[in-house]
Amino acid sequence: MAWIVLVVAGLLEVVWAFSMKQSEGFTRLAPSLVTLVAMAASFLLLVWSMRVLPLGTAYTVWTGIGAVGAFVVGIVWLGEGVSALRIMAAFLIVGGLVLMKLSSSA
Repeated sequence: MAWIVLVVAGLLEVVWAFSMKQSEGFTRLAPSLVTLVAMAASFLLLVWSMRVLPLGTAYTVWTGIGAVGAFVVGIVWLGEGVSALRIMAAFLIVGGLVLMKLSSSA
């Protein structure tokens, strides 16, 4: 269950990163509110998952999901550039996440 909660926390990190971009420096109310609510929820779910998972594993997976998710959202919805090096970097992050999961005892 802790792993599922952690994945949801990571996905919420992607939501708040995207909505923060859409808030235009917190000058737009709706995206600003989404950012704050998603941040709080993501953080609380991370905290909950750390009751079972080791700190290093939980935090690395949480930030990794956020980083790769934001990378994908940037390409798909914001028209950010794609290059072989950026894709390779994302695959390396995902590989690190898989290794963290496999090395975790929880």
